[in-house]
Amino acid sequence: QVQLVESGGGLVQPGGSLRLSCAASGSSITVNAMGWYRQAPGKRRELVATISRSGSTNYADSVMGRFAISRDNAKNTVYLQMINLNPEDTAVYYCNARIVQLGDGWSDMEYWGKGTLVTVSS
Repeated sequence: QVQLVESGGGLVQPGGSLRLSCAASGSSITVNAMGWYRQAPGKRRELVATISRSGSTNYADSVMGRFAISRDNAKNTVYLQMINLNPEDTAVYYCNARIVQLGDGWSDMEYWGKGTLVTVSS
């Protein structure tokens, strides 16, 4: 069974920093593209950043220059370093990954974590 588990959310003051982590687990998996999305109260889920297996990155304009996505392929883990946070960054942050799993057959599916809450408030 493939799982994505996020960690690192919490309460931070405006101007502060946080680092989110997301680890993928499962037998015989290859993790391809990974990313972070967020959903603020009353709003639609939106892209924050993505990273390919080779390390190519893409960012939403609203986080460019403040957030940095990275990954460790050996650990099947993606990170999101966030600096200069502001109240508009308050949201549940979700990890996303495209994962190939070999088993009785072969599957190539998109998975989501359950989310981690980031609250930016003084």
